Amino acid sequence: MRLSTLRDTDALGLRLLGGENELDRTVRGVMTTDLRDPSRYLTGGELVLTGLAWRHGPEDSEPFVRLLSAAGVAALAAGEAGVGPIPQDLVDACARHRLPLFAVDERVAFATITEYVVRQVSGERAGDLAAVVDRHRRLMSAGPAGGGPDAVLDLLGSDLDLRAWVLSSTGREIGGAGQPLPAPVRAELAGAQQAASRTGRPAPYRATAQGGRTYSLFPVRTAPGADVRATVLSDWFLAVEADAGDWPAERLELLRGVTRLIGVERERRDAARAVRRRLATEVFELVRGGAAPSEIGARLRAATPVLLPGGGAPPQWQIVVARVDWDDAGPEAAPGPVARALLEELLAEPAEPGAEAADRVAVAVADDRAMALVPLVPPGRPAPARAGAPGAGSAGSDEDAPGAVQGPAAPSGVGGAADAPDSPESAGSPGSLGSGARADRPAGNGAPAGAEPVPLRADRLLAAVRGPLARGLGEDGRLTIGVSAAVHSPEGLRGALEEARHARRVAAARPGRVCVAGDDELASHVLLLPFVPDDVRRAFTARLLDPLHAYDRRHRAELIPTLEAFLDCDGSWTRCASRLHLHVNTLRYRIGRIEQLTGRDLARLEDKLDFFLALRMS
Repeated sequence: MRLSTLRDTDALGLRLLGGENELDRTVRGVMTTDLRDPSRYLTGGELVLTGLAWRHGPEDSEPFVRLLSAAGVAALAAGEAGVGPIPQDLVDACARHRLPLFAVDERVAFATITEYVVRQVSGERAGDLAAVVDRHRRLMSAGPAGGGPDAVLDLLGSDLDLRAWVLSSTGREIGGAGQPLPAPVRAELAGAQQAASRTGRPAPYRATAQGGRTYSLFPVRTAPGADVRATVLSDWFLAVEADAGDWPAERLELLRGVTRLIGVERERRDAARAVRRRLATEVFELVRGGAAPSEIGARLRAATPVLLPGGGAPPQWQIVVARVDWDDAGPEAAPGPVARALLEELLAEPAEPGAEAADRVAVAVADDRAMALVPLVPPGRPAPARAGAPGAGSAGSDEDAPGAVQGPAAPSGVGGAADAPDSPESAGSPGSLGSGARADRPAGNGAPAGAEPVPLRADRLLAAVRGPLARGLGEDGRLTIGVSAAVHSPEGLRGALEEARHARRVAAARPGRVCVAGDDELASHVLLLPFVPDDVRRAFTARLLDPLHAYDRRHRAELIPTLEAFLDCDGSWTRCASRLHLHVNTLRYRIGRIEQLTGRDLARLEDKLDFFLALRMS
């Protein structure tokens, strides 16, 4: 809105006292103040209303006007109620600083002017946003060449000064204008979005993230009306750095229009994933049906160009099995498809700026479980060509190409979570699913010739995204994932599938909403313990450990911690005493008390093993 519009609106009672040549200035807001220095509350473009209470003499006008001019306000309007004509020193100061000055008729309340300005500015911004949506609709109709989600986010920033990002349920940044969001902030917003969606409240959702910044979250839904549990773990959402709580209805509806347009892009990418889903289904049907390795190998060779366009055949494969269980969910929240969509988001590779994420995985559904076929790529190998990527198809190492990864994709690029096993930089950065940087890997242009791919590690798969996903699962859902070892040939896929399935069952036996296990946990006693019936486990542990717990409660003797340390030190008296900061004689007394209470002999291997298993099952 222009200042000339305010002057020409008779109902506002504004009389221009100076600044005739400045009436083309744009008014972006309104502020009422009688502070001597209101500059800290000004952002530029305001119409400042004042009753002149700050003015005690002619000398006060110059510094007040100078501050307003430096803050970039559009104009000053001084009320005549109670003070009479506007002082000439104020008129002169405004003239010196080329600040338009209005006198407000004493019969007109400041609230009338404020309401008018707010209504007009909000209406104009809504009109601007409508133009943004219309332009982006044309961009989206051009398909991938239109720029994807980044195009509308650029327009939101340039036209409406709104900083916004499109994020996945795992916090992966799908699109953004300008500076990327820090990984911990993305994790916080993803968790807040899922928790709010679970409540069923209408969007947008308000979230305050690290640093005290406020964001408004708008879900991007492609299946309106579905059970929220069918979508919340794989939804995209639009995060706008603003508080939409006081936005007019028209502006909110236009932002929802933006999410619908982004939903079109989501559907396009889902359609592309349908090809990989079909390939995965065919491969896993052959593996589960006991087909000949030559037949499986032929199908893998056909799938490789789809998963790694231009990348050649991967030397190794890995399998991930996931299941989502709900206490009570309708048919729309079927666990298999929900787990499939989640795995596709979880394993999507973060993209370079300006390019969409590369999907290197193919996911199928069988027996209410999702099964992902993951090709492993050696470190230093050129990333597959991507539509819209700068320099797509050119060679580039994982060191110098943002988003290129060692092995499979990093889990959504979210790092810095409290439960991350290593540093935030490694837990959520590209390549973080592997075992980290190799000591023999040179900086800059790739890895040594013949370098092995870095396998996906179970302990890092969910480290950075466990928090957001747990909030999406709520109190009635569980996610369990199993990861196989890497295999070098089609002959190993059947064994890899069995490993991943068994690892998932181990994860399912653990407490918690989000659990993952890897193949390395299948070579020990933990493979057997999850499948011991609960009543047998309780009876076994009670018979061995209840006497010790009771004694510890009565005497504070710490027999259970002593037993754990003794077994962990392989029965070494000196090492155990040193760890517990005890004299060896004191340790011998405690072990003797344990043997007396339980009737067992800790010098016997069988009794040591029983205690070990009881502690693991307790």
